[in-house]
Amino acid sequence: MIEAWLVSIGIVALAEIGDKTQLLTLVLAARYKKPWPIVAGIFVATLVNHGIAGALGAWLTRTIGPDAMRWVLGVSFIAMAAWMLVPDKLDDEEASPRRTGGVFVSTTVLFFLVEIGDKTQIATVALAARFDSLVAVVMGTTIGMILANAPVAFFGEALSRRLPVRAVHIVAAVVFAALGVGVLVLG
Repeated sequence: MIEAWLVSIGIVALAEIGDKTQLLTLVLAARYKKPWPIVAGIFVATLVNHGIAGALGAWLTRTIGPDAMRWVLGVSFIAMAAWMLVPDKLDDEEASPRRTGGVFVSTTVLFFLVEIGDKTQIATVALAARFDSLVAVVMGTTIGMILANAPVAFFGEALSRRLPVRAVHIVAAVVFAALGVGVLVLG
């Protein structure tokens, strides 16, 4: 359980650097200048989104069996490694926060929608399929998301200029590739 939690935190925190949801956090922080409701919205959106993703990963493991799932996971982690090397950008439509419901509601809704099909959501599916601890994975991925996004909500502009995003993406790609190879080779 601890391993699932720690791996989930690390994978998502690394994968989130420079991701479109992190860019959304920067846009929200610049627009609203209220970091606490932004962080709270990110927490709620991630918990729900990754809860659904984790449940899907656990269901897939039960449905297709552990042997087939091992191959799906191994290939998925290697594909995630390649995907990490593709830079994200935030579409103009996604970047324009609306004023409905205040900062918390706007952040929660936008973050949930932008996270659908995102790297970290797909990683949550794979992690939940890999580890037999749905709660540890979802809590870990949620904490990883907060670790990567809370500093942006508080210190966005200054951080974005100092963080070597490309280097972080390369490290994350190596971690995903190692996990993929490990799953395929070690089972």
